Amino acid sequence: MPAFSILYAGLRFCEVYNDLTACYNLVIMQAIDNEQSTRYTVLITLKKQGRLTANELAEMLTMTPMGVRRHLALLEHDGLVHHETVQRGMGRPSNVYWLSEQAQDVFPATYAQLTNELLSYIELLDGSEHVDAIFQRRGQRRIQQAQLRLQDKPTLAARVAELAAILDEDGYLADWQQVDDQTFVLREFNCAVHHVARRFQQACGSEIEFIQTVLPDATVERQHHILRGETFCGYRIVARQAGNP
Repeated sequence: MPAFSILYAGLRFCEVYNDLTACYNLVIMQAIDNEQSTRYTVLITLKKQGRLTANELAEMLTMTPMGVRRHLALLEHDGLVHHETVQRGMGRPSNVYWLSEQAQDVFPATYAQLTNELLSYIELLDGSEHVDAIFQRRGQRRIQQAQLRLQDKPTLAARVAELAAILDEDGYLADWQQVDDQTFVLREFNCAVHHVARRFQQACGSEIEFIQTVLPDATVERQHHILRGETFCGYRIVARQAGNP
């Protein structure tokens, strides 16, 4: 079995049997060497950037196109990458690569199969309102924990930066950008509850509610959404003007 397949199998084990970020880190550290680490970097880059050619990946990763193609071939063999040949301009056709649905399992997720199964039982036995209540309770806990870390941040920019750090720690591959004095963009390149969100839309609703609640001095609008086929969930955050609700 290829080394990267061992890594992938270990991550799947963690997803099903252990809801701990430390488990993912342990598997990664023990199962991959420099070559496999490079392949994981390729996956991260495709996760953030979307569809790319080998030449584009090589430029971003400061590697040779031949080396990138070798890694892509192995990733495709493992079922983590797809490609198609497209014509760009007048030159030769290029192979464009993107992540497979299966690749979502490489990135941190939380009890995907078991969570969906349990929530389905709750919905069947007790009704959808009980599923709503579970997501509300989870949201309240996340809000309380985030508020403790944000309460001493003096500016909206500092709070957005800390919120991005919190989300990144939770497996969302989050970053943020400041557009101007009043406007910020928060991006999540990985949905840590991807498989749950596909089945239960409450997961996505609770996410934007979480961000809005911990940033009460701003308005939050979701402009990009992974479940719409985009490469990230993006939120536009605008400071509220004094006197405006």
